[in-house]
Amino acid sequence: MKGTNRLKRAEKENPLGNTHYSLKAYLYLFPAIVIFCVFVFYPIIMTLRMGFYESYVYLTDTGKGFGLSSFQYVLHDPAFQLAIRNTVIIVFVGVPITIALALGTALFINSLVKGKGFFQTIYFLPYVTSTVAIGLVFRWLFHSDYGYINYFLSFLGIPAQKWLTNPNLSVFSVTIFTIWSGLAFKIVLFLAGLQKIDKQYYQAARVDETPPMRVFFRITMPLLSSTFWMVAIVSVIHAFKTYNEVYSMFGGNGAGPGNSAITIVYYIYDMFFNRSQVHYASAAAIVFFAIILALTALQKWISKRFVHYV
Repeated sequence: MKGTNRLKRAEKENPLGNTHYSLKAYLYLFPAIVIFCVFVFYPIIMTLRMGFYESYVYLTDTGKGFGLSSFQYVLHDPAFQLAIRNTVIIVFVGVPITIALALGTALFINSLVKGKGFFQTIYFLPYVTSTVAIGLVFRWLFHSDYGYINYFLSFLGIPAQKWLTNPNLSVFSVTIFTIWSGLAFKIVLFLAGLQKIDKQYYQAARVDETPPMRVFFRITMPLLSSTFWMVAIVSVIHAFKTYNEVYSMFGGNGAGPGNSAITIVYYIYDMFFNRSQVHYASAAAIVFFAIILALTALQKWISKRFVHYV
C-alpha cells in the first residue's frame, strides 16, 4: 500500500514518468519524427543501398551487381581527386582566415560602448542574404575587365587577373567568396562567447596594467576556447559542404573553366543530376560522409584533450 502511494506521488512529482504524459509527448513529437524519417533517415538508407550497386537506374529503382566497384571508380576518378584537392584548399586556406577575421570583428564589436547593436546587424546581414544573389555581386567584383578587385590591385602595380576564367585562380575566387559568406555566423558565435566571459577578469587586468596582448592570450583565448573549437568544427563542415558558392559564382554553367573549381559536393550533384550516375554519386556521398565523420571525431578528440571548457 505504501509502495503504491509512493509510486503515485512520484508520478505526480515527475509527469514524464507518467504513461499518459509520455504518450502526449510522443504525439507532439510524431510529426517531427515522420519528417526526419522521410527526409533524413530514408535518403541515408537509400544512399547506402545505391552506393554499393555497380549500376543503378533511379527511375525504375533497379540496380545491377553489388560490390565496391562504384567506390573504386569514384576514388580513381580524376574529377573526384580534383574535387578533394579543391575542397582541401578551401578548408585549409579559407577556414583559418575566416576564423581570424570573425574573431577580430567580434572583439571590435564587443569593445564598442555605443552602436554595438547596429554593427551586429550590419555584419549579420550577409547570413540572411541569398547566396545566389551575393554570387552575382562577386561575379561582378571578380570581372576581369571591370571588377573592383582588379581595380584595387592596379594601385599596387599588380596586373589584372582573370579570376573566373583562369583554371589556376578559379578555386581561389571560390575560397574568397566562401570566407566572406561564412563570416557572419561565426561573428555571432564569437560574440556570444565573449559576452559569457566575466568582466571582473578584465577589470583585474586593468588594475594590474596588463598589456592588451597578454590579456588576449591569457584571459580571452583560454576562456573562449570552447567557443573557438565549436566555431572551428562548424567552419570545417561548412567549408567541406561548399556548393552554393561554386554554383552562383559561375552561373550554374559548370564549376569554372574545365570544372577547375569543382568541390566534393558539386561532384556529387553533377554525377546525380547532370550525368544520372546515381550509384557513383551515392558512393561519393558515402566517402564524403566518412571524411566529415573522421574530421569531426578528430576535432572532438583534440578539444576534449586540450580545450578548457568554462
